[in-house]
Amino acid sequence: RPAEHQHARYNPLRDDWVLVSAHRVKRPWQGQLEKPPPEDVPRWDPNNPLCPGATRSNGEVNPQYEGTFVFPNDFPALQPDAPEPGDSDHPLFRAAAARGVCKVMCFHPWSDLTLPLMSLAEIRAVIDAWAELAAELGASYPWVQIFENKGAMMGCSNPHPHCQVWASSFLPNEACLEDRTQRQHLSQHGVPMLLEYAEQEAHRKERLVVENADWLVVVPYWATWPYQTLLLPRRHVCRLQDLHEGERDSLASIMQRLLIKYDNLFEVSFPYSMGWHGAPTGPYLEKDCGHWQLHAHYYPPLLRSATVRKFMVGYEMLAQAQRDLTPEQAAERLRSLPEVHYKRRAK
Repeated sequence: RPAEHQHARYNPLRDDWVLVSAHRVKRPWQGQLEKPPPEDVPRWDPNNPLCPGATRSNGEVNPQYEGTFVFPNDFPALQPDAPEPGDSDHPLFRAAAARGVCKVMCFHPWSDLTLPLMSLAEIRAVIDAWAELAAELGASYPWVQIFENKGAMMGCSNPHPHCQVWASSFLPNEACLEDRTQRQHLSQHGVPMLLEYAEQEAHRKERLVVENADWLVVVPYWATWPYQTLLLPRRHVCRLQDLHEGERDSLASIMQRLLIKYDNLFEVSFPYSMGWHGAPTGPYLEKDCGHWQLHAHYYPPLLRSATVRKFMVGYEMLAQAQRDLTPEQAAERLRSLPEVHYKRRAK
């Protein structure tokens, strides 16, 4: 029985395996306890470099923005004019050029607001800004990575609602891996992997969290993190900028529903890292990328409560990923949660 007996599950998207040991969640916890996120974040702080009107570290003053706000990262990991590395004198010591641009996007002018507490119109504005950046940067760069780190537990140093967008002159490791596995699946089975997977999960329903006419969210069969989810469109879509108006509206709705459930799980502003994966851009715009299917990954670290997280150490680092409850158990728990945010329920 999956809930009681350890077993391994195959992840076709990453071509690797995860060990499922659901019985381990019963063991007593005497490890580290995290601090819950602060509830007293000021709505506006002149010393917060992401707030409207604040001065950033480079001396620039933010405009009094009222919606989304995009600006160049003041401490970019990638720059467009980086020099070529020197030639290697041995195959074990190779280096390659890495160029790009990094941007920051604020979701909202208020620091005390997160995506699940924003209106559908405000979330839709975020989606439109994502698609615009993906198209703009993707015109020249092969990969545009949109990602959000939410919460100090995920390394986020600023509570203001924001994400980052890094465009690179190369395909990163995860992009290369997903490109290979999706291409192989289409070649062998004649259908895009994640389109077929979405159809299967919509039919089986045991790992389904939320769904609507255009989208579904599942705890994937091969999930590594306890409450990891995968957001999938129902039709074949290669890139974020390919979504039509109705799909963007329904995406705002399903994102809000998922993120409310996340917050309601332990009644805390739920930490996670999330990001969009779609077909490569730049020179790949002229190539056939029909094996790709747009999707978003959500990786939350919390396991048992707002203060007990999952650590990827030891066996996970040295052997393979391992999880402490089944994806079906996680999905059932998320699915059963209310879709009214705990902060907005009647007292």
